[in-house]
Formats: sequence, structure tokens, C-alpha cells
Amino acid sequence: MDESASLKNQLLIAMPSLEDPNFSRTVTYICEHSEQGAMGIVLNRPTELRLSDVLKHMQIEGGFGDAGEQIVFLGGPVEEERGFVLHTHTSPWDSTLAVNETISITTSRDILEAMARGDGPSRTLVALGYAGWGAGQLEREMQDNAWLSGPVDQSILFELPPDQRWEAAARLLGVDVNLLSSEAGHA
Repeated sequence: MDESASLKNQLLIAMPSLEDPNFSRTVTYICEHSEQGAMGIVLNRPTELRLSDVLKHMQIEGGFGDAGEQIVFLGGPVEEERGFVLHTHTSPWDSTLAVNETISITTSRDILEAMARGDGPSRTLVALGYAGWGAGQLEREMQDNAWLSGPVDQSILFELPPDQRWEAAARLLGVDVNLLSSEAGHA
């Protein structure tokens, strides 16, 4: 797959016709996309958990502060017991993938320890699980009009309330998802 066909560092916006309960009305940030498949984090499925709950469960000490009140998201239906921190670049962590020049995803404990101390990245989204697609699967779903893809805006990743992210991501493309038909068609 050439770089221009990759959806890495794009937002994947579920079309209204997508009825899969894991992805209906979601916006997903694509962290990796190659010939082997794709991986992303769903940005608008908050859980009842707060970061402080996760830190306590992992026996990570710290004052937690405002970071402890951060909502934990359901990042997707794959490996829901595994944690992911989407964040702006900061010091390198033990297990980090740089998605672009400003955004990374980290899966190692050291970033959570830093967050508990108040030394973590300034902008973060913590998720349990991820969205994954096998080789060619996402491309087929795109051809079937299940998704729109568009540019990333950090305010959607880190600032907007979760219930506003799906529509805001579509608006970046000039699309009002509420006006789209649930019927797919091909010319």
C-alpha cells in the first residue's frame, strides 16, 4: 500500500447506515494502516470509568489530581482489557508509536505512572481496547460506504465532549451526517 492510500492519521466517521453496535455513530482515529490491516481508537464511546479507577486497579500510586477525573473510553472491541493512551508528543515512553509529528499512542505503564504524578502529556485520551481490521477489510468497508475518512483536528481528539465528536468530524468534511441517507449507492 502506498502512503497516499493509507488512512493513518485520519478520522474514520461511521456512516448512518453502519449498524454494527461496536461502531454505530462513532468516530475513530486511525493510528496505523498498512497492507496487513488497520488499527484505531474510537473517540466517542465513554465508559463509566475514570482514570483514577484504572490507576487504582493497576496499583499505581499518585495524587491523580485533574488527570484522575479523566473519562476512560472504550477504544474498540478488540482487547478491551488492554489500555491505550492517545497523546500529544512528549518524552519517549517504553512502548510508543508516533502516528504523526504531534500525536502518539502509548501502551506502557510508565505513561500512566507519569500521569498519576502530574508529569504526563498535556493532552491525552485514555482508552480500553482498540478497533482493528484485517488485511483489506477496511478498504472493503470504505468501498461499501460504511465510513467517511477525513482530516484530524486535535480538538476532536482531546477537547470536545464525546457526544459531539461524530458530527464535528463530519463537519470538517463539510458533511452534515444527519442529512445523509442510510441507503448506500454506487454510480
